[in-house]
Amino acid sequence: MTPRRLERDIVLRRLAEMDRLLGDLQRLETVSVDLLESDRLLRHAVERILAALVDLAAAVNSHVSAASGGEVPTDYRSSFAAAAAVGALPAELAEALAPSAGLRNAIVHAYLDIDLSRVAAAIPLAVRDYRSYVGAVATWLRDQGSGQDVEPG
Repeated sequence: MTPRRLERDIVLRRLAEMDRLLGDLQRLETVSVDLLESDRLLRHAVERILAALVDLAAAVNSHVSAASGGEVPTDYRSSFAAAAAVGALPAELAEALAPSAGLRNAIVHAYLDIDLSRVAAAIPLAVRDYRSYVGAVATWLRDQGSGQDVEPG
């Protein structure tokens, strides 16, 4: 099967959106479980940002894997390994981010027993690891050619 064409602009737009979301999430790094329990709007905002980061990353992962002739992942979790397999991510970072797909699934499918301590703990980890993700994919994209500046945001 012939790989799809790498759509640099689409990847860059997704990375830029992730960068904006990370800026929003960084402002909430010290949010406590108690605050998530008492402020439903804040909880929904945090959950939406966390889910959107995973959604955007999975879309990028699937695209870069397919465009590089790699295996097309069948789920969010495996998309990180697929991106690592084509060199877009370091393997350690892919392993660190893969579990975020589970939290995303819990949020998106509105499981009633979401552990808010897990949500609160995910905030600083997401800021750190998804910032690394954005940087790694941007560097990989730049290394793919064209000589264009590809830094997000």
